[in-house]
Formats: sequence, C-alpha cells, structure tokens
Amino acid sequence: MWKRKARKSKDEAVSPEPPEPDGRKSGQGQMLHPGAKAGQAEGNLPSVSQLSNNQLIRRLLGIAWRYRLGCLKIVGMQLMLVGLGLAGLTLFGLALDYLRHEALPDSTKMPRWPLGIEPPASWDPMRVVLLLSGCMLAVAAAYGFLRFRTIIGGARLSQKIIVSLRREVYDKLQRLSFRFFDQSTSGSIINRVTGDVQSVRMFIDGVVMQFVLVVLTLVVYVTYMLRTNAILTLVSLGTAPVMFLISRRFSKTVRPSYRRARELGDALILRLSENIQGMHVVKCFGRQAIENRRFQTANRRIKWQRRGIFHLTSMFIPSIEGMSSLNMSLLMLVGGYMVMTNENFTLGQGFVVFAGLLGGFSGQVNQLANITNTVQYSLTGAQRVFEVLDQPVEIQNPPQPVRLERAKGRVAFEGVTFGYRDLDPVLEEISFEVEPGQCVAVVGATGSGKSTLLSLIPRFYDPRPRKGRVLVDGRDVREYDLDDLRRNVGLVFQESFLFSNTVAANIAFGHPEATEAQIRKAAEIAAAADFIEELPDKYRTVIGEHGSNLSGGQRQRLAIARAILLEPPILLLDDATSAVDPETEHEILAAMDNAMQGRTTFVVAHRLSTLRRADLVIVLDQGRIIQRGTHEELMNEKGHYRRAASLQIADAESKRLLGVGEENA
Repeated sequence: MWKRKARKSKDEAVSPEPPEPDGRKSGQGQMLHPGAKAGQAEGNLPSVSQLSNNQLIRRLLGIAWRYRLGCLKIVGMQLMLVGLGLAGLTLFGLALDYLRHEALPDSTKMPRWPLGIEPPASWDPMRVVLLLSGCMLAVAAAYGFLRFRTIIGGARLSQKIIVSLRREVYDKLQRLSFRFFDQSTSGSIINRVTGDVQSVRMFIDGVVMQFVLVVLTLVVYVTYMLRTNAILTLVSLGTAPVMFLISRRFSKTVRPSYRRARELGDALILRLSENIQGMHVVKCFGRQAIENRRFQTANRRIKWQRRGIFHLTSMFIPSIEGMSSLNMSLLMLVGGYMVMTNENFTLGQGFVVFAGLLGGFSGQVNQLANITNTVQYSLTGAQRVFEVLDQPVEIQNPPQPVRLERAKGRVAFEGVTFGYRDLDPVLEEISFEVEPGQCVAVVGATGSGKSTLLSLIPRFYDPRPRKGRVLVDGRDVREYDLDDLRRNVGLVFQESFLFSNTVAANIAFGHPEATEAQIRKAAEIAAAADFIEELPDKYRTVIGEHGSNLSGGQRQRLAIARAILLEPPILLLDDATSAVDPETEHEILAAMDNAMQGRTTFVVAHRLSTLRRADLVIVLDQGRIIQRGTHEELMNEKGHYRRAASLQIADAESKRLLGVGEENA
C-alpha cells in the first residue's frame, strides 16, 4: 500500500553477482529500522580513536596488574625451575670432571665441589658416582613435579583471565546502543568476543610473564657465565646486539599483517554466517556454486595473507637461531682452546657447563624472539577488544533517574528530529500527543521513518541534542531509569526473533517468573494457543534456531504473546501482522481488542482492517507528518492516505468480483 520504488543511482553498476563482502551487514535481523550506515571496512566497528603501541601496552599491563598475585606465583615457580636446571647442569659437569680425574689422576685435578661440601675421603669412586647420580635423579624429580604445578597453575590463570575478559566485553555489548550494532558486522563482533580475547590472555602469560622470566633468567645465566669465564662470555654473546636489531625490525613489519589477517577472518565468518542463515535463498536461486566460489575466494585471501606472515616469521626465527648457532661455534673454538691450554678451565665444570649455559641463554633469546612475535599478534587482537570496550555508551541512565513503576501511558513527541547520521535526518520536527489507552496507527512509504519513530519511545535511540524530546506521562524519557522505562513498553518487531528454547520459555523471555497459567493466557490472546497445542510437546516443544520449525505467522504470534505477557501499559507493534494471512490477522486483532483496553498502542500497519481500529492515524512522508486524524477523517480529505487506501479498496473489490474470498484477499 505504502511502498515506494527506490531510485537507483546512475552510477550504480548492475551485475548478476554481488560484489565481495566489504563488511556491510545485510538487512536480516535488524530490529526496528532499516539501518543507516555508509559501509564499514572489513570487520571494522564504529570509529573510535586508535591506540598507539605504548597506549595498548599500558592498558594490557593494567589488566595484568589485576592478576599480579597469580602472575608472580607462576613466575616464581618458573624461576625455581631455572634454578633446578642449573643445579642439574652443575651436577652433570661435576660428575664428568670427577670421572675424568679418576680415569686420569696424574693429568687432571680433583674437581671443586659446590658449596665446599665434599664426600668423605674413605668413599670409593663408585659410591661417589652413585651419590652424584642420586642427586641428579632427585633434582629431575623435583623439576618434573614443579613443572607439572607450573603448567596447571598457568592454565588456571589463563582461563580466569579469558572468562573475566569475555564477561567484560559481553557486558559492554549489552549496554551499547542499537547504533553500534547497525554499524558492525556480526562476524567482527563474534571474533572479538572469542578469538581476540585470547590475544589479551596471550599478552599476559605469553608476553608479560614470559618477558619477566626471560629477563631474570638471562641475568642469572649471564652472571653464572661471567663467574665461570668473563672473556668467553663476551665472545659468546657478541651477536646479542644483532639479535636485538633483527627483533625490532620484525616487530614493526609484521603487526599490520596480523591486523589485516583478523579483518579477513571477520569477512569469512560473516560470509559463512549469512550463507547458513540464508541457505533457503541460496538454494531457491540456484546460487550454490557461485556462493561456494565466493567463500573459497575469501578463504584463499586468508591463506595468502597468512602465507605472508609465515614468510616473515620463517625469515625471523631462523635468523635468531643462526645467531645462536654462531655463538655455539665461537664457544667451541675459544672454549676448546682454553680446555687444552688452561688447566683451570676444566672440561666438565668449565666447557660443558658453559655450553649448557650458552644453550640455555640461546633458548631464552629464541623465547624472546617468540615473545616479539606474540606481542604483535596480541597487540592486534587487543586493539580490537579495546575498540569494543572503548565504544561510547550513548544510551545511559541519568545521574539521578526517576523510577517508573507503572506508566499511565500518555506519550508525546515534541519537535523531535533524529538521524542515524548527523547530516541525514530520518525524522524532522515530529510533534503529537497520545492519551492513555489510545491506539495510534503509523503509516507511510518504506523509509519514511515509521519504525524509527517507535524506537525512540523505549530509548533505543535518543533525539538529537536540543532537537526535541519524547515524553511518557509528562516526563522526558531520558529522565527515567532505563530498565523501568523498557519494562513499561512491550514490543513486537517486524521480524520476530525466537531463541532456541521451549515455546513456554520464549513466551516468558521477558518475565521468567511467569506461571503456566499466565503463559497460556498470553498465548490465547495472541491466537497462538491452538497451534501450540498441536505441537509434539505443546508448550515444552523446543523451537529450532530462529524458530526454523515454525511458520512465519506462528513465530509472529509467539512474539506477540511474549510482549503481552509483560502486561505493559504501552505496546509497540512494528507491522506485527505483516507475516500472517488476513484471516489470522483478523483473529489476532480480535483477540487483542481486550488486551488493548487501557493500554496505549502504537501500530505500524498498512491494512485497512488495522487502520480502522486506530483512534489516531499518523501519515509520515520523508520523516515528516503530512496528515493525522482518524481513518474516517483522512478518507474525507485529499492526500496520500485517501489515495493509498482507495487503491487497497479497489484491489480488494477486484478480488471479490473474481471470486476470491475476502478472507484470502
């Protein structure tokens, strides 16, 4: 009745195959309005200031500080592991020098025992070897037990961080306005709550804790090596500055690649999600092969992007390992010479222990290289998590909210102007007043602002600052407690959304404490009781995802029952009968007549059967009210309403003359 054909831009290309995804969300699943975004880059959220590396690291360190006790505990146990490793290495070197002395007593000296503790002189060599072997076995057992406790403790800490951060991100999502979800893709949001939260966890246990451990371990190793032989230490660690420069260059190069990989992952998830939800459309138009190719294209983009990252990593890590191998070669050259020429530098406690220390040092440097890689991966994910956490909460409670127990139902719009974008108003200078218990029908062409008007009453959006206000019972809705306000408003959306739960649970979604009698009464009012009784388990029947095992009319009637159960003084029906046939619509409206008594009702509708019931009809065109009055009054004056209604009456009459029953017209 009120549809207007959209004008096509002269620059718009016509193609049998839509372009590759650019992060824009389809109209499916939108709530009360047609959406209003100019398009976002792949996976991007509404614009917030980008954090620098230093800002990101400071914020991540702030999160790590919350878990400082757990982190210190894990780092402490890991340092104990380092100590046990050094003890085992020292015992091995001592055993080697002792065996060498016993084999060549004339050419070698008795090794120095640690801490000045030596076995009794009466012990035979085999007994000493058994002592050293027993000590090494005890150290190994202690190392294994402590290693087990460290892994368990680290895993528990990681899960604690992940659960807490996911809860924080999800809580923020619950408080963001509809505008945020209008401008964000579902794939991007899901990735941030799942994968990107892992990046923050990785920064804490894979960067902060590991970096502290690596630094402390390197200090221990270098100190031990200097005490063993200062010259050999300086020779062996001569490549350390080169390692630092390589790591720094890698850090700057790889981070943009990680961010691009995340964005491509968002696009892939979005394509997968849309195709699963719209599979019936894909099959109906025979698009399986085309959609498969598009998915494979998105998949290949990720593959090639990942290959670039792997290429950078495959050059970086071998470079660091090559420096470590060079260190070991220098040790073999200089250390071997010292063993042969310096009797104070022994094979076991000197060369072998030093080689073990250098190997441990190189391992820690390699770990530092992995930390560098993890830092870039973590910063990319953390940036995306903070983009959610930093989003402004546009719709908030006032500092001192007014409590609203039970509204009377008086609603007024005073000079309201609103737009999803600052330069593109959807509603302009809207003013009208509705008394408690009245029924208001809102009509107009597609895109005229009908759904947007309804969305301002429960404060899904707010009018522009100083551009009007919406009043409930004489107060600006921005003064009320937000939860109180929304509990006084029942909504039935144009596209009903049901959860994967029982029929009863879906009806009682807004009122979980409702009794079975209350649920049944709401279902009867919404003309849903009959088909519910025919379901296999009646009210305990589990509905499939999005109500896939119900018809459109059945889903809509359950949504109406869900709204009625709250017994709200204000009821918003956003074209709620569009998914049902005229006969079912008549049953629903007839059953709801009693429910509407004493309740202010706003109905977005097109059918005359609905418009005739309204106390006030408001006609919108391009965001402005161009007509208002009752159905009879508007039919008696020239204008949009009478022209559109006359066309509908003529259409119904032609169907009647052709023998089509009015119930099917």
